[in-house]
Amino acid sequence: MNFNTSPTPPARVASPCTSVCRIDDDSGLCAGCWRSIREIAGWSAMDDARRLQVLAAVAARREGREMARE
Repeated sequence: MNFNTSPTPPARVASPCTSVCRIDDDSGLCAGCWRSIREIAGWSAMDDARRLQVLAAVAARREGREMARE
C-alpha cells in the first residue's frame, strides 16, 4: 500500500547535452548539443516553455546544417 499523498512533480524538459562539450569557434555553438554558451549556462534556470524554444532552435540549426551539406 502506498501512503505517499504528495503529487508527483511533472517531468522537466531534458537537456539535449550529449557530453561532447566543445564550442565551435566559427558558430559559437556546442558541437554536441548545438546550443550556445548562453543557452547552456541558462538551461537550469529556464522554465519548460523556454527550454522547448531552445530545443526548437537547436532543431532548426541542425536542419540548416544538414541542408548546407547537400
